[in-house]
Amino acid sequence: MTVDLILTPNHLRMGAYRFPCSVGRSGLTTDKVEGDGATPIGEHRIVDMLYRADRIARPCDWATPIGPNDLWSDDPADIAYNSQVKVPYHHSHEALRRADPMYDLILVTDWNYPNADAGKGSAIFIHQWRRPRYPTAGCIAVSRANLWRIATTIPFGCRLIIGPNNPAHQR
Repeated sequence: MTVDLILTPNHLRMGAYRFPCSVGRSGLTTDKVEGDGATPIGEHRIVDMLYRADRIARPCDWATPIGPNDLWSDDPADIAYNSQVKVPYHHSHEALRRADPMYDLILVTDWNYPNADAGKGSAIFIHQWRRPRYPTAGCIAVSRANLWRIATTIPFGCRLIIGPNNPAHQR
């Protein structure tokens, strides 16, 4: 069975399920750059799943635990740009192990990954939202319960389709 995640103007759709979601604070874009706050339009793949084993159960057999030293590089000047790195790391990065629950479960997309073009954007994830419909820095965010449902359903490599569905939200 083919499972696609499709971003529409009002939700993230997976088959018959429709999950309210939020996207980047700058809307959708066809010209993604690091730090622009936009969600990149295109057909992407879910290529990894990371989770906090100290907080939640393993959602599927291909999920990888997030350790206390796990980071994600967002420094376009570094060779490790847009990839998972470990402490100590002396370039700009995001901590994957956060005090809040936002990254307890992360679906990693193949946007500019694994062979990154410097400055074209990093860390486009599907993760838990801060609060309903609150914008992200470019990721897609859903409720914790809906993220769990997605994570326990999708196969490795499933498509995430972000189309130009709502021109008013494009940059």
